[in-house]
Amino acid sequence: MRTSARELLEQLLDTDSFVSWDRPPVTVAASPQYRDALRKAVVAAGTDESVLTGEGLLRGRRVAVIACEFGFLAGSIGVAAAERIVSAVELATELGLPLVASPTSGGTRMQEGTVAFVQMVKIAGAVAAHKSAGHPYVVYLRNPTMGGVFASWGSLGHITFAEPGALIGFLGPRVYKALYGRPFPEGVQTAENLYRRGVIDGVLTIPVFRRIAHRALSVFSGIELPDSAAVQLNSERIGPRPLGSVAPDHAQDSESVEAERLRLEDGRGRAADDRVWQSVLISRRPERPGIRELLRHVTQRVPLSGTGQGESDRTALLALGRFRGRPCVVFGHDRRGQQGENTMGPAALREARRSMALARELRLPLVLVIDTVGAALSKEAEERGLAPEIARCIADLVTLDTPTVSVLLGQGTGGGALALLPADRVLAATHAWLAPLPPEGASAIVFRDTDHAAELAATQRIGAADLLDDGVVDRIVPEFPDAADEPVDFARRMVAAIAHELATLRARPEPELLAARRARYRRLGLPGMTG
Repeated sequence: MRTSARELLEQLLDTDSFVSWDRPPVTVAASPQYRDALRKAVVAAGTDESVLTGEGLLRGRRVAVIACEFGFLAGSIGVAAAERIVSAVELATELGLPLVASPTSGGTRMQEGTVAFVQMVKIAGAVAAHKSAGHPYVVYLRNPTMGGVFASWGSLGHITFAEPGALIGFLGPRVYKALYGRPFPEGVQTAENLYRRGVIDGVLTIPVFRRIAHRALSVFSGIELPDSAAVQLNSERIGPRPLGSVAPDHAQDSESVEAERLRLEDGRGRAADDRVWQSVLISRRPERPGIRELLRHVTQRVPLSGTGQGESDRTALLALGRFRGRPCVVFGHDRRGQQGENTMGPAALREARRSMALARELRLPLVLVIDTVGAALSKEAEERGLAPEIARCIADLVTLDTPTVSVLLGQGTGGGALALLPADRVLAATHAWLAPLPPEGASAIVFRDTDHAAELAATQRIGAADLLDDGVVDRIVPEFPDAADEPVDFARRMVAAIAHELATLRARPEPELLAARRARYRRLGLPGMTG
């Protein structure tokens, strides 16, 4: 049994105190099959989108609330849901209200592809602004909370609690099995295990969370209460509880999966252009130049290592240097260090945050290079806080007050790529791509096999040309015809493009850059806001 959004609101807030802030969802481009899936979701869930927002009283205290509804297309977040969330966060900030968010979601809405995936940037940015304004942000994770939702606004709370027995993790178990041919270890992606590992603050039923949230908000407010107002937990306790039943995977519900399958298997799906899939294959060539080849054309290089706190990760590189005379901090994925399941882990993300801190403190531009098969999918990564580190990277980067350039050099898979994306300018190589999952993983969700990866690569608009059209990318740096066949010339071409962007950005005041960056990601995906 899952707790619906309305049940959450009824148990969390004072009786009859909830007031909705929701307006009709914004219109997004959709196939007839997707439109039909949305209509069915409205009937099935009893809500007009996968999230409800508003305000109410929590033990007499006025709070803003965001509650996901899993019954609406598995609680997945697309452009309309993200717009509703961000509008609510912004209004809570404007009104100076504490914000209580309760996600439950399979993650990014597969039917909307990459443009839905990048919505996590603007949600994280809005939450970061709310927190920077001094307002509390409290999170209660419900069963299940997965993928980009957990790796963005689900992991940014000042305090974070979860529902007993909740499935919480970065990647769905079914996708892991499809990619690696074996099941994900049991007992890792549970609220209780993440509490034991220090990833979240506790495991509570909603009535107990209501009391704890009230107590925390009283502390945050700085107002002292008499001893008699202290709340006793009695038989309830924070900490591990018996596991509840959880489904094996929650990335999409059956109706949305079937609608997408039918869409791809109609005549247009069968005739899908394989151009994007060819780029995916080209981006995976072992000979393709990576960040090391770019750094060979950077002068006065100073290689750095690790987080400065006893961690390092060979899947990433950090350095200081000059791009054609332009000084900067450089951080990016190292394709040479990514072997098999050895991909970007929590330490690499903490090293990325070190690069952002260096750029801020030294008042230097930051150049980020994206070239990853995805963040690490392992027991260790989940238990060491992979998803929260992705969320913190996104929030830090979108609010960084120095010029930033992001380079989509090759593969751009999942949260590991999104963590380095939200810059002032985004460059992409011709055969680079960005997607919430590798196409094979998306196929595993939609079709329960990996045979439809090429079709999904095209329909989800993950390729560089589509990203340019959708406003995710600002400029494509050409390959003639494949960077692997001209590594030196391509590297020089990309370094020149980066240097040009750095010079352009340096000519603009930093406050203006930061405002423009926030506005860019705030509008991304809305009608009429493409490139």
